[in-house]
Amino acid sequence: MRELVRRNLRFFLLFSAAALLLRLVFIFWFPGVVTDSFVYGDIAKNWLQHGIYGLSGPDEISPTYIRLPGYPAFLAFIFAIFGMEHYRAVLFVQMFADLGTCFLCAHIALRLFGPKVAKLAFVLACLCPFLADYSAAALTETLEIFFTALALDLAITALQRASFRYWAYCGMASAAAILLRPDGGILLIAIELYIFVTILFPHQLNLFSGNRVESISPASACRRRLVLGGVLIAVIAVAPLVPWAIRNWKVFGGFQPLAPRYANEEDEFVPMGFNRWVKTWITDYTSVEEVYWQEPGSPIDPSKLPSRAFDTPRQQRKTEALISDYNQVLHVTPELDKTFAALAAERIREHPIRYYLGLPMLRIADMWLRPRTEMLPCDSRWWEFNDDLRWLALAIFLGTVNLFYVAGGLLGWMYSRKLPLTGVLVLFVVLRSVFLVTLENPEPRYTLEMYPVVIVLAAYALARKTHSGQPSVS
Repeated sequence: MRELVRRNLRFFLLFSAAALLLRLVFIFWFPGVVTDSFVYGDIAKNWLQHGIYGLSGPDEISPTYIRLPGYPAFLAFIFAIFGMEHYRAVLFVQMFADLGTCFLCAHIALRLFGPKVAKLAFVLACLCPFLADYSAAALTETLEIFFTALALDLAITALQRASFRYWAYCGMASAAAILLRPDGGILLIAIELYIFVTILFPHQLNLFSGNRVESISPASACRRRLVLGGVLIAVIAVAPLVPWAIRNWKVFGGFQPLAPRYANEEDEFVPMGFNRWVKTWITDYTSVEEVYWQEPGSPIDPSKLPSRAFDTPRQQRKTEALISDYNQVLHVTPELDKTFAALAAERIREHPIRYYLGLPMLRIADMWLRPRTEMLPCDSRWWEFNDDLRWLALAIFLGTVNLFYVAGGLLGWMYSRKLPLTGVLVLFVVLRSVFLVTLENPEPRYTLEMYPVVIVLAAYALARKTHSGQPSVS
């Protein structure tokens, strides 16, 4: 990669400047310091000032495990240098981390497809408005995307070089991804599963070496090195969770190696019946904002429920009565939760295919294809065309850009599906998408961790379309 940058220094400097400028636009005009940002920041501040990994209360700081320590540790580091709760400094550091992601996308493309595709991948990453948008948000996404791209890059390098050193580095990057978000574990699972499949079918494994493709020989040595590499990455990736799990066991008296699925405290009631009822009809991010996030603490407007939330007039009346009961107290009580659970069970029993197949497919489609304006002033109901003209135009523009990236990624996969090592990228996308369909809150940001793969494959598709023949591999 250094040689490619040296030979094209002006190109990389130009697009690096463009990338930083785009990210500065979001930082200064659309900074995203939201409720979750202050939760992470409060933990970081208490950890830094009092040595307690916890949340501030009216009388004391209460230890917590609702967030993994990766992002609070990052915030504590920034606060220690630039001042307490200096979120603008956080965004500037994330801006440079996101530029690092651009170089990682280029490096992955260079290893898989060659210098032409690497340069295209760098351009697509630098000019991606979605990566830029979240670099201006004090949330885990930018760092998670960076370490995801780094782990995939190192996994490909380790497979190509059969190197234990790069497997160790890959384990470290995977550990960082897991410490930032619990679903970072999907990255580790994808890499391990790819190694396992490769062990079962060693004749499929090829390594790029210079400009030629070599097969590892003998097969037994290949399998042995892959087994050891898989063990090494797993041990290193999981190791940082051991002290976290021990701490949680000592403080809370229970086994919690990650963070709770619903970010709930130890004794906090989780309305699972309400959540299951939501999953019987929710398909889009708009409903997440208007209904799912209203609980607890805010009234739910029953008129915001889509028609698919009830199948019969009787069911509609029952649903509206439950919403009315909720609005009286603004939280779901255990008794009310049982009633939501019964309603959910009724709807699932009557339409199991819709619940287990149709709705999950619509949720993942919404996560992939929305205009991704959730961090911007645009109306989430963009398709009703009732927003301010400039925000409506921005939503349509970003929706078109998103379609370009996703379509390019699909086309790149079709072109590259028989090439060596692209399988580890695609496997990660498949596994993460399968995980996302199980969620009741289809948020577009959850697909951003897969955008480095989308960018690399879209760059390959562009190279195929704009150059005669197939781009040379490197």
